[in-house]
Amino acid sequence: MSLVQNSTKLDHLYQIHGFMHKTALNENNFILAKLLRQLFSMCSTLKNLQYARSIFDQIPSPDTFIWNTMIRAYLNVPHTQESMYLFFRMRLREGVFVDSFSLSLALQACGRSVDDRSGKRVHTLAVKLGFGLDLFVQTALIEMYAKLGTVESARSILNEMVQPDMVSYNVLLAEYVRVGEIDLARRLFDEMPARDVVSWNTMIHGYATCGNVGVARQLFDMSCERDLVSWSSMIAGYARSRQSNEALMLFHDMQLANVKPDGVTMVSILSACGDMGALGMGNIVYEYIERNQIEVDVKLGTSLVDMYAKCGDIDNSLKIFNKMNVKDVLSWSAMIMGLANHGFGELALDHFSKMVSEGTKPNEITFVGALSACSHVGLVDRGWKYFTSMNDIYGITPKIEHYGCMIDLLGRTGHLEEARELIRNMPFPPDAIIWRTLLSACRIHKNVEVAEEATVNLLELEPHVDGNYVLLSNIYTQNKKWDDVASVRRRMRDESIHKIPGSSSIEVDNVVYEFIAGDRSHPMSREIYEMIAEMTGRLNLAGYKPLVSVVLQDMNEQAKEHGLACHSEKLALAFGLLSTAPRSQICIVKNLRVCEDCHLAFKRLAVIYERKIIVRDRTRFHHFFGGSCTCRDFW
Repeated sequence: MSLVQNSTKLDHLYQIHGFMHKTALNENNFILAKLLRQLFSMCSTLKNLQYARSIFDQIPSPDTFIWNTMIRAYLNVPHTQESMYLFFRMRLREGVFVDSFSLSLALQACGRSVDDRSGKRVHTLAVKLGFGLDLFVQTALIEMYAKLGTVESARSILNEMVQPDMVSYNVLLAEYVRVGEIDLARRLFDEMPARDVVSWNTMIHGYATCGNVGVARQLFDMSCERDLVSWSSMIAGYARSRQSNEALMLFHDMQLANVKPDGVTMVSILSACGDMGALGMGNIVYEYIERNQIEVDVKLGTSLVDMYAKCGDIDNSLKIFNKMNVKDVLSWSAMIMGLANHGFGELALDHFSKMVSEGTKPNEITFVGALSACSHVGLVDRGWKYFTSMNDIYGITPKIEHYGCMIDLLGRTGHLEEARELIRNMPFPPDAIIWRTLLSACRIHKNVEVAEEATVNLLELEPHVDGNYVLLSNIYTQNKKWDDVASVRRRMRDESIHKIPGSSSIEVDNVVYEFIAGDRSHPMSREIYEMIAEMTGRLNLAGYKPLVSVVLQDMNEQAKEHGLACHSEKLALAFGLLSTAPRSQICIVKNLRVCEDCHLAFKRLAVIYERKIIVRDRTRFHHFFGGSCTCRDFW
């Protein structure tokens, strides 16, 4: 028996089983039960269970312990239907005693299968057999009824328990959180006579998942004991709510507390790095993963691909992707989307074709990436091909995001009438993003008529969003319709609509610095503005003329030029030029669409300072080098 318990490899257990056959030990239920349990501890999939099942099926008279072991194995795989089937088979066997553990396993299987009818049968059986007040059975009933959607019944069972233990409370607490009943969960949490780390973690996770990270952090700070789950839940909550800086600071605190992160933690940290465009920190996280030999599974690999793409390092993103031994649809989608956003549309579509040829079926996200790739490089025919193939070949009904991509593609390439027709034929009402996409296309092609139609619909949906007015004003300015420009500005004043301030961030020495237009809060403010003056002078010598038409404020030309020179992305660039090595790459992240004047200036500044400048705005990446941009002035 010690041979069975000390075995760590399946091959060893196979050999032991062969020895048992030779020595007639295969008729000893006690040793067979130990063998089965050891096999199950190494079997994580249904396929791996087949050998153990063949042993079980050959046992002439399996006892209760063996039946329970088998039922539990299928429950853990999970294959709950087979667990229930085995339980009801067990009931029909003469001389086999159903105990509280058998019933609790069957109840868990019913709940996880959402099988209300079988659940009530097992509940009735438990009462008939005298186990209605058994602690294990009652705890399983709480879980089952909660999973069946009747949390009131689950709570009633808890209330009927003579001495509910911590597990019973925690099961109901977890089920409340799972179904989104966070208020009921908090009420139960406050009523609990005692709480353990599982109780605290459940509530931290619940509040963090529903977006209330403030309360989650309060509970996190109040908890006396924190484990890996506590830290990971809180970090994930910050990352999900895009409070990325807080996520990174908490990760630092986690290391100081000597809590070793796992792959789940690293996924959240990489998400925060990608959101902030913090490439230096992302590199440190990757080094940490390699140094601590954290397994890079599909999910973590995909997070690395996504992080590097969002931080502007598409080369490392591709490198990680190509190193992945196993790729799922999310991995492919992340890579396709990353390449599309960086302007490498043809390469993104090559990856789409390769994905399909290797047998991975694209999903909705993949098609957003493929259609975005077509849009960024103006491939109308291929865009239509992908769009129609969604339903015709893959059985995926296009959603509003896919229509938005097609309207963007048609609009960018000047097919404005086709874009209008597609909007009219959509199976659902167009949202603000659809109309704003059409309005942006009108700016590119200076089409006032379609722009006015889009604006009417857009302002009905978003009457107070500044960017909608800015787009229309720019279109009027392009067409020298000054009275209309004045009308737009007047309406903005009358309705107290102010432009959302643009902010740009840049990472230097693993610290992220953020700037807004006209910012003078930075300790190096004097040097930054001296660099702005130098940049402006060298731009003027190169023949650059500021695009004062993009400034909506009522001010003179000189004031407009000064305002443009102090845009947030130019301040970030000035700081980058001062703080990084000559000829090194500079990466800037902007919260809004990069302005046309900054786009024009950056193309020339990349040549003047012999730098590659990467700007990530809210729609895509711009790679400036050699006097041009990868967007081909098409963004």
